[in-house]
Amino acid sequence: MKENKELTFEENLNQLENIVKELENGNVPLDEAIEKFNTAMKLAKTCDEKLKNAETSVSKILNEDGTLTDFKVEE
Repeated sequence: MKENKELTFEENLNQLENIVKELENGNVPLDEAIEKFNTAMKLAKTCDEKLKNAETSVSKILNEDGTLTDFKVEE
């Protein structure tokens, strides 16, 4: 893991996928499996937060005066 830089969504997701593959393989000692599971849960939470932030961000419109308003589709 990078020490001083926040990982991107894709890097977090890749790490999460690798941990899942290792755990599915079943050749991980119990203590290590618990540690990997805890790391996976943290990565999943980080990914979820990044997705929610992205969703919030793209649902806003930047007005000419620099303010943000919710995006609404007019029917």
